[in-house]
Amino acid sequence: MVTKTIDEHRVESEPSVAVVVPLLNEAENLENLHARLATALEPFPTSRILFVDDGSVDESIVIIKRLASQNRNVRFISLTRNFGHQIALKTGLQHCDADVVISMDADLQHLPEAIPDMINAWKNGYLVVNMIRGKEKTSVLKRLTSKVFYKLINAVSDFEIVPGSSDFRLLDRKVVELINALPERCVFLRGVIPWLGFEQCDLTYQLEERQHGERKYNLFKMLQLAATGITSSSTKPLRVAFVIGAVTSSVAVLYAGYAFLVKILFDTAISGWASLLIGMMLLGGVQLLMLGVIGEYVGRVFLEVKSRPHSIIRESDLD
Repeated sequence: MVTKTIDEHRVESEPSVAVVVPLLNEAENLENLHARLATALEPFPTSRILFVDDGSVDESIVIIKRLASQNRNVRFISLTRNFGHQIALKTGLQHCDADVVISMDADLQHLPEAIPDMINAWKNGYLVVNMIRGKEKTSVLKRLTSKVFYKLINAVSDFEIVPGSSDFRLLDRKVVELINALPERCVFLRGVIPWLGFEQCDLTYQLEERQHGERKYNLFKMLQLAATGITSSSTKPLRVAFVIGAVTSSVAVLYAGYAFLVKILFDTAISGWASLLIGMMLLGGVQLLMLGVIGEYVGRVFLEVKSRPHSIIRESDLD
């Protein structure tokens, strides 16, 4: 990861800025979020806020439409159903042509006040600015699972994803255009962006407490995201499956040879039904686990070859 000191250097003309906000059932946060974004974007007169409603069932789209009617710099996209956070975010990126694009969540845990610092980093030559969470008050389970996830995905990938990173980041127009040109439908942007290899820097921010609504990522969705991230970033799990299969097969062959020799040389049978049962269960579990890994990749291939659109837009006020 490239790092260097961020200074207050500014260019003569301010860049055009687009802020993409994918959301799901965040009606209670939208008014406050809009007000804070408007304040943070005041130095950038050509800025635009693009809300991407990912199939909300509350009043989110009603509030977004009202904000759009009151402010010409606010735009929205409403999807026909919940396609998932990553798909909603990529849909927003596909409709941005600004010099810089900033993505952030609508739960007010990502700080709009950090936008000027992100743009200053971009002016210093970084095409990607990642916002890294500082120390946060979360459960031991969440900290542990997050740590394990980043350790695992960095172990199987050919690039590094910084622990504590999220989809709160700044992207240069060149990076956005390359992301939009990628045809893949199983999207994991935290893996795609470091894969592109552009100059990046990391800025730290303090994650705020959620004031309204509920967390959208429960344990099941976090596991889904982890599976998508790992299988879309590398084929090393398939190689691991091959190695485990080869090792267990070799052990089984050696043990069979040992049992045969004992029978021939000593005319006795090896006892131990418990060990036999445990061995069978172990091998069965390993086989099912490896089939599951292979199934994840087959499922990704299945989704890709269908070539369906990433998402379907119900309505939008984009020009």
